[in-house]
Amino acid sequence: MSVKSPVYSIIAMIWFLASSATMAADNASDKLAVFVQSVVTFQAKFEQTVLSAQGDIIEEARGQFLLERPGRFRWDYFEPYPQHIVADGERIWFYDVDLEQVTVKSQQEALTDTPATLLSGDMLPEEKYHVRDVPSDDGYQWVELVPKQAESSFQVVRFAFDDDGLKRMVMQDNFDQFTRLIFSDVIENDEIAQDTFIFTAPEGVDVVGDVVP
Repeated sequence: MSVKSPVYSIIAMIWFLASSATMAADNASDKLAVFVQSVVTFQAKFEQTVLSAQGDIIEEARGQFLLERPGRFRWDYFEPYPQHIVADGERIWFYDVDLEQVTVKSQQEALTDTPATLLSGDMLPEEKYHVRDVPSDDGYQWVELVPKQAESSFQVVRFAFDDDGLKRMVMQDNFDQFTRLIFSDVIENDEIAQDTFIFTAPEGVDVVGDVVP
């Protein structure tokens, strides 16, 4: 998996970002459920690390994430390579700055059978995932989700909360690689400019994909 290409594994995870609204819940699974039903907008910086099955670092990246429910998000990579993933509610745009190429796909098709379906706001985690709180001695409360459908693109995803909200996210894919995200500078339920989720391909950039307007 590379931050130089569309990061579909990230799409499978980003919808679980939490906020202070979850702090009234008693455990991590309750906090996750509260977030799915209450958070409208979310902004945060992130640090991403991709690890091999043996725990070796494969890639590291940094950037910013913005979400507005229902259906819109922006995932901007700044380091080590600039890349932008923008969902406008109908399409998802993947812009690789170095390659000068944009790939566009139907958002509904791209998000089928992924945790991103929580974005619609009418589905609780338990509807498509086996959810359980898991013990830990690292000071965080962890919740684990395992897809009920065998053909899912990942095996398990775990989320770690503290008293301020979501702090970590770890996903294991079907190749036994791990993607770890650490969030900071979180802002939730604040207004986000509407043009944030409108993508216009820069002049001279190739646009390819299944859905090209």
